[in-house]
Amino acid sequence: MRNAVRTFIQGVGICLLATALWVPGVSAQTATAPQSWPSKPLRLVVPFPAGGAVDLLARLITPRLGESLGQPVVVDYRAGAGGNVGADLVAKSAADGYTMLLTANGHAIGPALYKKLPFNAERDFAPVTQLVATTFLLAGKPSGPIQSLRELLVAARARPGSINYGSTGIGSGPHLTLELLKVVAGVNMEHVPYKGDAPLINALMANEIDVAAIPPATGMQYLPSGKLRALALTGAQRSQAMPDVPTPAEAGLAGFEFTSWQGLFMPANTPRDIVQRVQRDTARALAQPELRERLRALGMEIVGSTPEEFEARFKADIVKFTRLVRDARIPQQD
Repeated sequence: MRNAVRTFIQGVGICLLATALWVPGVSAQTATAPQSWPSKPLRLVVPFPAGGAVDLLARLITPRLGESLGQPVVVDYRAGAGGNVGADLVAKSAADGYTMLLTANGHAIGPALYKKLPFNAERDFAPVTQLVATTFLLAGKPSGPIQSLRELLVAARARPGSINYGSTGIGSGPHLTLELLKVVAGVNMEHVPYKGDAPLINALMANEIDVAAIPPATGMQYLPSGKLRALALTGAQRSQAMPDVPTPAEAGLAGFEFTSWQGLFMPANTPRDIVQRVQRDTARALAQPELRERLRALGMEIVGSTPEEFEARFKADIVKFTRLVRDARIPQQD
């Protein structure tokens, strides 16, 4: 009898130990962060060349975010392959909360555009927050007869294929903006890709191309001097930063609208409380009056959404851009 009791007690102890060591459904995503987090600088990967709109936002937000987190946030430029080089780096980074990706809505275009990506855009990232919403500035070259969107479309219809437009690469936001314009307006224009916002704007100012969709943050500074011509903004409403620039509908093209975003991602399986902490501190930084005014002056609308809201927006955009790439007959890239 005594041996039986001893065996029973030992069995119960083993079961209790196993229960303590096994917690159903626990993953890195649901695990909690160490109390010491963050205990070292964080890395913010920008997957585009310096000098563009994403870089500008990174430079504005990182000092304030670092102040809230209590650790510096260091910008790491990893440009290439339309943002995929930097995104792949983040996807394969440790999910410990020390690596972030600041990118644009081209991240939602990639799954439709490329035959094969080195990562899965939905499964390999944890959406943190949409920082801002933006439109594109349809800008024309400084010389020549085209001074409005209406005149651009008239010229494109009169001489199909004679008008060329620039972008920051196949499948980028600027590229799809003009492809959507072609579909809505029923015109044909030739595409000339460049590597980044700065080379694109320089080509436009040098009259190498006729028109381009560029971020207001990097293009509006050239309007007062006449180095660029503002044809329209791609949103449904006029921008407070450029109140004199018409919407496409006002410029004679009803049914055309294209908006963009910039947002933060972290590697999938990053502890949820870290994701939520970064979102809260980012929203707090965006709420600072000085930063709000600076971003609005650059044509950016502040969002600061929750991880759940941004994830829903991101997934919806993947579906939307898959349809647009198909309708515009853009061939898949290697």
